[in-house]
Amino acid sequence: MQASKKIPFEDPMVLNGVRALYVVSNLIIAGIYLYIQQQINRKRDMTVIKYVEPAPMGSAEEPKAVTTTVHAYDLQQLRALFKSQLMGVGMMGVMHLYFKYTNPLLIQSIIPLKGAFEGNLVKVHLFGQPAVGELKRPWKAAAGLMSGLSGGDIKIDKKSIETAERSGRGGAKEE
Repeated sequence: MQASKKIPFEDPMVLNGVRALYVVSNLIIAGIYLYIQQQINRKRDMTVIKYVEPAPMGSAEEPKAVTTTVHAYDLQQLRALFKSQLMGVGMMGVMHLYFKYTNPLLIQSIIPLKGAFEGNLVKVHLFGQPAVGELKRPWKAAAGLMSGLSGGDIKIDKKSIETAERSGRGGAKEE
């Protein structure tokens, strides 16, 4: 952040260079995600996973039992990553084009790219790390601004799954 304050954004060449860096960064991320989607569809892992999704915070609903496949789970996670990236591009577009902020362009060229390479899907499908330990599905939600609002962690123990299935909310298989 401090280094970005020293960059002369008033110079049109510098500003266009940073804009190009931002666009290239987002194209790299989109390319990574599209490659991961190809890998997920190529592997088509139909191993069944069961977990209990916590109820939304502040609601009186019961936790929801989810039965899905690794393939469907990975595609769901990838969709969430795409959506998150598009939200970031939209917010950056408003901040830069409407409010004329330039400093966040440089920062948002670096941080999302770093985050993309640290994601679980990238570790498993791009870097080929085995899905064991922390990479075992379902993954814990990444600590972030909105993580406190989710209502808790995903549970994978047998007792929690059976309790949620018996409660009547969930248990339906997601395809």
